[in-house]
Amino acid sequence: MTKTNLSRRQFIQTAAAATGGLMLGFHIPVSKAAISMAKPIASMPEGVEINAWLSIDPSGLVTIRIPHTEMGQGGITSVAMLIAEELDVEWAKIQCVFADANRHVRNNKEYIVMSTHGSQLVRLQHPHLMQAGASARERLKEAAAQAWGVQRSALEAKQGVLRSGNRTGTYAEFATAASKIKLDKEPAIKTPDQWTLLGKPKQRMDIPHKVDGSAQYAIDTRIPGMVYAAVKASPAPWGTLKSYDFDAIKNRPGVIAAVELKAVPGKRGQPDMQNAVAVVADSWWRAKTALELMPIEWDAGVAAKTSNSSYYAEGRRALDTKGTITKDDPKAIEIIAASKKVISADYERPFETHARMEPINATVHVQKDRVDVWSPTQDQSSAVLLVAEQLNVDPKNVFAHTMYLGGGFGGNGAGGTAVTRQAAEISKQVGRPVKVLWSREEDIAQDKQRPMGLARLSASIGENGLPTAVFTRAAWFTQDKMNQVGPATADYPIFEMPYKFPQRHHDRHNLFTHIPSSTHRAPGANQMGFMQESFIDELAIAGGWNPLDWRIEMTKDLPDYQLVLKTLKEKAGFRTDLPKGQGMGVAVVECHGTIAAACATVTVSRRGELAIEKVVIVLDAGHVINPHAAAEQAEGSVVWEMSHAWLGGLELEKGQFTNTNFDTYNLMRINQAPQVETYFASSGGKKWGGLGEPAGPPTPPAVANAIWYATGKRVRSTPFVSHDLSWT
Repeated sequence: MTKTNLSRRQFIQTAAAATGGLMLGFHIPVSKAAISMAKPIASMPEGVEINAWLSIDPSGLVTIRIPHTEMGQGGITSVAMLIAEELDVEWAKIQCVFADANRHVRNNKEYIVMSTHGSQLVRLQHPHLMQAGASARERLKEAAAQAWGVQRSALEAKQGVLRSGNRTGTYAEFATAASKIKLDKEPAIKTPDQWTLLGKPKQRMDIPHKVDGSAQYAIDTRIPGMVYAAVKASPAPWGTLKSYDFDAIKNRPGVIAAVELKAVPGKRGQPDMQNAVAVVADSWWRAKTALELMPIEWDAGVAAKTSNSSYYAEGRRALDTKGTITKDDPKAIEIIAASKKVISADYERPFETHARMEPINATVHVQKDRVDVWSPTQDQSSAVLLVAEQLNVDPKNVFAHTMYLGGGFGGNGAGGTAVTRQAAEISKQVGRPVKVLWSREEDIAQDKQRPMGLARLSASIGENGLPTAVFTRAAWFTQDKMNQVGPATADYPIFEMPYKFPQRHHDRHNLFTHIPSSTHRAPGANQMGFMQESFIDELAIAGGWNPLDWRIEMTKDLPDYQLVLKTLKEKAGFRTDLPKGQGMGVAVVECHGTIAAACATVTVSRRGELAIEKVVIVLDAGHVINPHAAAEQAEGSVVWEMSHAWLGGLELEKGQFTNTNFDTYNLMRINQAPQVETYFASSGGKKWGGLGEPAGPPTPPAVANAIWYATGKRVRSTPFVSHDLSWT
């Protein structure tokens, strides 16, 4: 027999091509999207362009250009649905390609927004995306009206066909004329009661490609003459590179060069380079192996004195001192001080990493008259601008090729780190296209981490078991105390709690760290939401209340919260009288304009082994355009957040992280994943919330609250796995 190395992707592709194919347990729709991976849109034959977002070919096939990234959230499908709703065309007649980021930059943000973050694609971008479809529809109608000598108002556009009286014509017939039409004013977009496509479940267009192995990610990039680079920066971020000995490894097989990468003084932003060294070789494995063998000396500086324990100690000291006041009510402090019944608790969460499935990588090809870049960012236009700045070239000559992302989860995706600049600089120096791939250890060590956070919450309880006053204080660590990652990654869930407290006071501390920090999925709500909703349970129980009924009582003047909480009560069947070792817990957190409630059911063995059996999620985003994708996002959010809260957490010693691979930084495995049920309690109206992130934040406190009912033990820090949950 001949031994063959076969990747999972090769297996799927081969099996699918074999006689009989590979039978899978779900339906692949006929309207499978055709996604262009790496060709500038301008060079693709797509028929007649009606506007920047769409074109129509002679067969009536509509090509929609997607200006947003697809990182598993269903962005391609969402954009296509929003435009198709207004264009009014058969779903089977739609194909999608990624929009050209160079065109966006060159034409002064022609696509308005290319960034895909903050659960904003549908929430904030639906008006102009829908209007792109509406504008194309009206221009087609106007072209037909002029040809037929009638008023545009006399025409109907439906499912790709134009009608007026006994006359009919397809969109394709009038596409060329429509491309030259200029409307006096842009049409209004539909209201939800007029939708015919939106609001109905649709299979995501990217799924068939991911199933058959044809989906291409930035890490898959292969171009002629390409070489590979492995990179190492100071294990303690922002440390100094003192020396390296390339001579020790330069004769190893395949090794081409070593390139020193230098930080720019004063430039410590998210995509800026640290001091680092790269080894370039003819394969990544050879580059990585040589880099590991090359003698390198680092100077961590004062960062070497820091650790989780030193930062926690500093944070705890901060909780004892007055911070910056965001809700000023001295009476709250006085009432609590005079009260006979006070509940107080401190909560903590460590630094946490993104740990995306696709490791941090980028490929750049620097040529005489153009630069090509493949980088998994959540904003392809930012890749253009980063490379242009690094190389000091005109952005018009930089072309970013949009690929699928193997997870984004914030921080502008893996390509939003220094890797894109690194690849550009190395390609410039070696004169060849270069793929830079960070090892998983480098990926986690140099990622833009979720900040460490602490909070102290205190409340006095009145005779009715409800709070009379609340005092809260938060502290968190961001790189250089950078304000741009302040409230977005910090304490807004605590100081914006919806509960109707008679008196309340809040202050905060933003503390310094050398650790690069950035947004993670549901920033701020992910960390502090755990603290907020765990404390609410403690407060409710101390007052003799059922925790769910307490939340309903304390939000009785907020109809959106009432809708979500009462739906949770109906669907989850929350109860507090399960046998020992079993428990249910609830929580509700708002983020990105969406109210999300969770009810978790857990079992804990006598030896303390936790199993999360089920999580019920109720969401109010106002409107849901694709319930199928929205439910998938809720499930993914639950697993993402519990991976970090239950099993994750970075360990910092001497200024550097020590658990930098999946044997020590654990993520949830398939057998640990709970059953997730998702319900939409949509309040409608003008409310448009996001759905890619909000289901995550209420899940850890719901689980922690369920653990209390199962064991009688209160978990006030993460990861949960570090706690002894055993009971007798």
